[in-house]
Amino acid sequence: MTITTGTDVADPALVGHKFARLHRMRAAGFPVPDLVTVPATAFDAAWRDVQHVAGPAGGPDDPGRWARAAAALRAAPVPEGILAEVRDRFGPDALLAVRACAVASTVDGEDGEDGADPFAGMSDSFLYVPAGRVADRIAACWASAFTARAVAYRQHRGLDPARTRIAVGVQLMVPGTRSFVAFTRDPRDGARRTVIAAAHGIGEGVVQEKADVDHFHVTGPTVTADLVRKERMVGPPDGTGELALLPVPAHLADAPVLDDRTARAVAALAARAEAFFGGPQDVEGTITADGTLHLVQARPMVTPAGPPLYWANHNITESYPGVSGALTFSQAQEFYRRAFGDLYHRMGVPARTVAANRHHLEQLVAHLDGRVYYRLAAWHALHGQMPVFDLVRDVWQDGMGVTGEARPPVTRPRRRAWLALPGTLLRATRHPRQAREFLRWWDGVMADAGDLSGRTPHQLVAAYRELWAAMGGRWGVTLTNSIYGLLAVKALMRLLDRWAGGPGLLTGLLTGGPANRSLRSVRAAVALAELVAADPALRAAVGSGEHPREVWRAISTGRHGAPLAEAAADYLRRYGDRAPHDLKLEQPTPRQQPWTVLEVLRPYISQQRTVEGLIQTEERAARQAAEELAARCPGRARRTVLRVLARYVRYTARVREDTRFCRTQLYGLSRDILWRLGADLHGTGHLDDPLDIRDLTVAEVLGAYDGTLPCAALRDLAAARRRERLLAEARPGRAGLLRTPATGPLADTLPGAVEVTAAPAAGAAGVLTGLGSAPGVVRAPARLVLDPSVPPETCRDAILVARETDPGWLFLMMAAKGLVVERGTLLSHTAITGRLLGVPTVVAVHGATDRIPDGALIELDGTAGTVRILTGADPS
Repeated sequence: MTITTGTDVADPALVGHKFARLHRMRAAGFPVPDLVTVPATAFDAAWRDVQHVAGPAGGPDDPGRWARAAAALRAAPVPEGILAEVRDRFGPDALLAVRACAVASTVDGEDGEDGADPFAGMSDSFLYVPAGRVADRIAACWASAFTARAVAYRQHRGLDPARTRIAVGVQLMVPGTRSFVAFTRDPRDGARRTVIAAAHGIGEGVVQEKADVDHFHVTGPTVTADLVRKERMVGPPDGTGELALLPVPAHLADAPVLDDRTARAVAALAARAEAFFGGPQDVEGTITADGTLHLVQARPMVTPAGPPLYWANHNITESYPGVSGALTFSQAQEFYRRAFGDLYHRMGVPARTVAANRHHLEQLVAHLDGRVYYRLAAWHALHGQMPVFDLVRDVWQDGMGVTGEARPPVTRPRRRAWLALPGTLLRATRHPRQAREFLRWWDGVMADAGDLSGRTPHQLVAAYRELWAAMGGRWGVTLTNSIYGLLAVKALMRLLDRWAGGPGLLTGLLTGGPANRSLRSVRAAVALAELVAADPALRAAVGSGEHPREVWRAISTGRHGAPLAEAAADYLRRYGDRAPHDLKLEQPTPRQQPWTVLEVLRPYISQQRTVEGLIQTEERAARQAAEELAARCPGRARRTVLRVLARYVRYTARVREDTRFCRTQLYGLSRDILWRLGADLHGTGHLDDPLDIRDLTVAEVLGAYDGTLPCAALRDLAAARRRERLLAEARPGRAGLLRTPATGPLADTLPGAVEVTAAPAAGAAGVLTGLGSAPGVVRAPARLVLDPSVPPETCRDAILVARETDPGWLFLMMAAKGLVVERGTLLSHTAITGRLLGVPTVVAVHGATDRIPDGALIELDGTAGTVRILTGADPS
């Protein structure tokens, strides 16, 4: 009986997992050499015919019985039907590989589908077998069931050797000149990279470690290699019938076995096997002289402790820089859980799918050593619910700082994303109306909130809970905006490349349009600065930076005129929640400390900024972009399409900044409520200081009033957390992208976290490259800023270099001549603000804060996306 076609070829109970997998892969189009499978039922029949020859066991350790059994099977006839099948399939002159595989009976067999291989290596295999010797080799594979090592191993595991079953695969030998074994996960730590061992000659040189082997590590397009000098390789059998150990030709001794292209091809084939079988794989293959890859085996691999965990904060540190207390972290966790839950609903993800992945919503953000990080596995699982996400995955990962091994391979067919695109575009047509409704709703919330000073603690708790319950059903609008914007950006970049000679026009086309709320806050500050500058005495007082509380009191009480007092009060009412670190609840804003507004005004006064000047700068940049588009794309119809797309991208960018400002207000209102509750807890003796709430979670603060707190000792809890926070503040920050093993509590694994790095973009010496985001060329000293609490005046006439920015950096950005940021995308806050302010900007510049010395003279090209270091740091 042979199994070569039909559904039985995939039945491991007949052919074993090894051959079942090979048949499945051949049927799916993998480059697996042709094979004929001799099922275990043929072995069963042969064993029934000869087991009487073996005789009864002479005792538990009687080796003679099994030796007799092996000899009898070796002499057993192979059914003619099997041999005829082999002759018909391969012809009389073929060279074949004949391999055995143990098949499960009442116990697991070799190559269990769960990755366990209890009998791997226990059965024999033969290579380069002439067609005329196939019968002998099949019988020898049957006999290998009862070799001394196989019997001893089964007895060691408490299994009855007599219940062994063997399937045999007869496969066409491929004349490979190079061979490889590839793991789709790093076998050392389970990291998401492909590790390839490759050698000249046939595969046994790698598997049996007889040849000199090169190792290749493939992460996305990046290939790194550990090379050795090659002296030995394994070739076809010599005159004795044994595999031959041959010298490697001199011209191959020092060259890598695989070039980068071939290594990537092997990695892609292995990744395809992983996607096909749904888990990490260990694959073996060979490469013929013409470079064709052939796959001869694939089996599940056992990773050391499961896939590693990846953590990123490249993007989130713009909102939560440095160490954050428990209050800020718990608020962030609540925001991401509610807002993204609403996002997936709005993007058409079925409710059942969202429910099945709801646990990931609790894991979107993590608190590692006091710092807020994203847990990337949760993000990929949740965003992966949206088929259309695959169209913007690369842009999203760039913006999140996800690179190298932390990027999971895309295993879904891309057509799935394209099929989902029409539905997404239909939802996008409703987005402008939904965005308007959201902003109208939020403005009503802020208007209704009013003054909180007269509310009781229980009324404050109720107001907080009502606020966050309402936002959980609406805030997804702000996130769908990002998806639509990214799709439009990709389309615009592609059309610019086709119609305008490249995407260099992109940054200019995104300039202009109506001011967003963040920019209006800057204009309001500049207008207030103009009023202050009109009073020489007040201008001097503000410029000195002395006694800010008294100066602000004089302004707000009308000592410098009613118009200025009214303008100051209006600014505070509208923009009092905007400040550096305004999403960190432990940090005050002008709502709590109004006099800090003067620090914002000071650089605008000294630079003599005017609102009219800002508007003219924006309009000039927009006109220049329109003129360049006309010159580079003469076709009117194409220009119209590009302008419409650019207008939509500008619209989504404006909505993004508008809704980010709403988030600032959401956190501002929440801060106001929680600080008032902290003052009450202090006044009633539960905390030593009102701001001790920074080391309590939001649930703990609210629970102290509404009965949901399981622990009443808030003072002790806050003190313990405070000690941990202070220790974290004393330690240096960790890298923006980390890998930890999934082996136990993070408290144990985090100290050994490994930084995941990416090679910097290629460029000439002294030239850094990134993503050009706001057009213009500027040359000035670099001003390295890692904390936005520095005075804005220090950035005047300099190019600001930072890891990331948030809306609280606006006042530093206004003072700077250019912006260079390590993180971000074309729709990031930095990019949008740079375009609106007319400040040349480059984002996503890898390692900028490490590679650009503070004070160095640099040249920034916001269109080309380059930063040229001209001189070293200024010694002054």
